[in-house]
Amino acid sequence: MSVTDLFEFDRQFNQTVIGTDEAGRGPAAGGVYAAAVYFPKVTDGLIKDLEILNDSKKLTPKKRNSIFDIILSNTLNKIVCVEVDEIEKINILNSSLKAMNIACSSIMQKNALTLVDGNKLIRNYIYPQKFIVKGDSKSASIAAASILAKVSRDRYMQKLHDEFPMYNWAKNAGYLTREHMEAIDKYGLTKYHRPSFLRKHFEAKQLSLI
Repeated sequence: MSVTDLFEFDRQFNQTVIGTDEAGRGPAAGGVYAAAVYFPKVTDGLIKDLEILNDSKKLTPKKRNSIFDIILSNTLNKIVCVEVDEIEKINILNSSLKAMNIACSSIMQKNALTLVDGNKLIRNYIYPQKFIVKGDSKSASIAAASILAKVSRDRYMQKLHDEFPMYNWAKNAGYLTREHMEAIDKYGLTKYHRPSFLRKHFEAKQLSLI
């Protein structure tokens, strides 16, 4: 879809639209991020500036970074991180939805409809909402939120990488690549790892020693 199609998707609802998406549900290290985005004014110039706007996963890091500041400066937005300790307490799905709830509630507009990427509604959310499967490739607001969440999390993982470079989080973003697993076996877990995501791995290791 073109960027024009993405904005047309949002316009079809004939009301103010807030889009939200998350980044970091799958990794075994680092917090989970969510962003919420509202475009108060969409001009031809903005559409041109955002001509590469799409699902963040379909863009290279260079392209994501190239439009990050454009989105920030042309939207009302909020970026939220729920850290590992909370993820371990309430699980990753609840943590993702909590981050979305905080982000969207922070920029709520009168009579707005919140478009949520995926197939789940935000829990304990008091405003009108609609989930959009693959919304990050359909809705301009969700796509923009996906960029803000992804770029913010990647920059955060770079900082964690600087603290613990042996896990190469700058490259794997905390996902369980072979290199990451080997580093975990060699160096153990850090305070930024999600133990619940590694339980089966360590159980299998224990069984192999019996």
